Amino acid sequence: MGQFQLYFQLGIQHILDLDGFDHILFVVALCAIYVLRDWKKIIILVTAFTVGHSITLALATLQLVKVNAEWVEFLIPVTIGITALSNIFKPKSSTGRGIQINYLFAIFFGLIHGLGFSNYLRSLLGKESSIFEPLLAFNLGLEVGQLAIVVIFMVTSSILVGIIGINRRDWALVISSLVLGMSIMMMLDTKFW
Repeated sequence: MGQFQLYFQLGIQHILDLDGFDHILFVVALCAIYVLRDWKKIIILVTAFTVGHSITLALATLQLVKVNAEWVEFLIPVTIGITALSNIFKPKSSTGRGIQINYLFAIFFGLIHGLGFSNYLRSLLGKESSIFEPLLAFNLGLEVGQLAIVVIFMVTSSILVGIIGINRRDWALVISSLVLGMSIMMMLDTKFW
């Protein structure tokens, strides 16, 4: 197996690992207000998140940025909670503002999430002579993993909202409330306190 394929698979596995489900929760919170026909917006949203965390992942892996790991572990569930809370308080008749703020959340909060990956990736890279290819492969794997989460979530949403007839707003509120509750538990569970 080549180096690129190895790091690509590690990126996918890292996202889909249920032991570290914070990333899954964030992606679900970002997508909760969308429907399947918004697929282009969702891909842009998820890619914006990847760009955000790729920037800080690269900077932290190269040790150009150093941040207290306890702060990062606390801030990650905070980003999830803020995103979910934004969905809950989004006006019923949206003017698009709720969707636009999700793009800001995706890129800005992606910066924070990237810091959370850096120790993991740095330990994987060890003494690699060049980190460009592994970093690119890992980030592409993360993107593919995120898109897999999006597909599963959006298909489930489409079945429940479009076919079974659950109210779209109620679905978004339930999902966002569950994600908010889980993020609060994650915040309380960090070593920050």
